[in-house]
Amino acid sequence: MTIPAVNLKPALQATEAAWRARLDELFHRMQFILGEQLASFEREFAAALGSRFAIGAGSGTSAIELSLRHAGIVRSNQEVLTTPLTAPFTGIGILGAGASIRFADIDPDTLLLDPAKAAARITKRTAALLPVHLYGQPCPLDQFSRLAKDAGAELLQDACQAHGARYRGRPLTAYSRYVAYSFYPTKNLGCLGDGGAVATNSATVDRGLRLLRDGGRRNDQLSRIAGANSRLDEMQCCYLRAFLPKLEEWNAWRARIAALYDDLLRDCPGVRLLKRWPCSVHHLYVIRVKRRERLRAHLAAQGIGTGAHYPVPLHLHPAFAGSGARRGDLPEAERAAREVLSLPLWPYLPPRDAIRVAETIRSFFAP
Repeated sequence: MTIPAVNLKPALQATEAAWRARLDELFHRMQFILGEQLASFEREFAAALGSRFAIGAGSGTSAIELSLRHAGIVRSNQEVLTTPLTAPFTGIGILGAGASIRFADIDPDTLLLDPAKAAARITKRTAALLPVHLYGQPCPLDQFSRLAKDAGAELLQDACQAHGARYRGRPLTAYSRYVAYSFYPTKNLGCLGDGGAVATNSATVDRGLRLLRDGGRRNDQLSRIAGANSRLDEMQCCYLRAFLPKLEEWNAWRARIAALYDDLLRDCPGVRLLKRWPCSVHHLYVIRVKRRERLRAHLAAQGIGTGAHYPVPLHLHPAFAGSGARRGDLPEAERAAREVLSLPLWPYLPPRDAIRVAETIRSFFAP
């Protein structure tokens, strides 16, 4: 029997009545851009997050780029400090805004951006800090808030893997004006295409991002600023509105599977578990292993899918050569990139399948 790394079918089946009803509404209204489905989803998503506003965008990358543009961080002499262990789209959003990207190393236990190492990389050119809530685990936002304040820099959050997460019991928007989300299909809250949003408590940010995302227009044909074309479309909102009421339940399912993996792999030779805290929403279950590619082949031979998030740290991508970081400059991220392995994790994954995955890993490392 095959165990895929991700399986969207059970979630689609569990919500079919809801998304079909939303699609019927959409085709009745026949407004496919900036319509009622988006307006309703933005209200519902903001409420679920505990924020005042949510502004839909075309992707998580666009959500980052639009946030930086609204914050005025658009010049090459303005640097955005972030983690090298993330999807390249974090960096693409920074470059898309016109800013420069800089990296600090990670905490080897959590794989999150290390606040102390970030503090050591801050310069007079640092215009923003952009911690990434990797694998669904929030970064220590209290520390990053202080760092940003002391540096006179903007704090933005990449929460593209952290739908529903809070930090120390507070909404993520309590810590900064811009929290970017992605609705890529495999996210905790995903659509069936590309999509994104920015959550904020600021009415000024809300108004500004709505202007930016629609070409600088206000429901007319006059571009007041050089905006973008980055709108979350109505059809994707039909799915998102159907999935959103299930988010808490689905996150709880992920947490149970993650806890099961912890119990089964905690003392496994060759496996290093990541340190997590209770506020994680477990977007991915990632372990660190030696001989990763051989282990992946062993698992694949047993019909078990896996992933590597992420096999090349961003400072070693040609696209980010301008960061100034070279091989060896960020050793923890480089080491982690060689070792990270993502195990199957999705809502409705049967516990027996997680047990089989763990047993197969243990058999690989058995003497």
